[in-house]
Amino acid sequence: MQFQFDDFASFLAMNGHGPYVWFSYGVTIAVLVALVLVPLLRQRKMREQFQRQIRQEEARRRAGAERNAKSAAVAAE
Repeated sequence: MQFQFDDFASFLAMNGHGPYVWFSYGVTIAVLVALVLVPLLRQRKMREQFQRQIRQEEARRRAGAERNAKSAAVAAE
């Protein structure tokens, strides 16, 4: 088996093209990671917002029910 490069340093240099090749690999990996992480982070944020909204609506319903109960008690007197 014949290797293209004599040693690891020449493999990284790739006859002067190494910086471009490795930069391209780095950008590609960064984009692929972002394509996975961004939707996960958005989903987490949306779930937190929905949970906060549900808690607020439940608090409003409870406050309205208490107000209605107090009004009914005052009207009954």
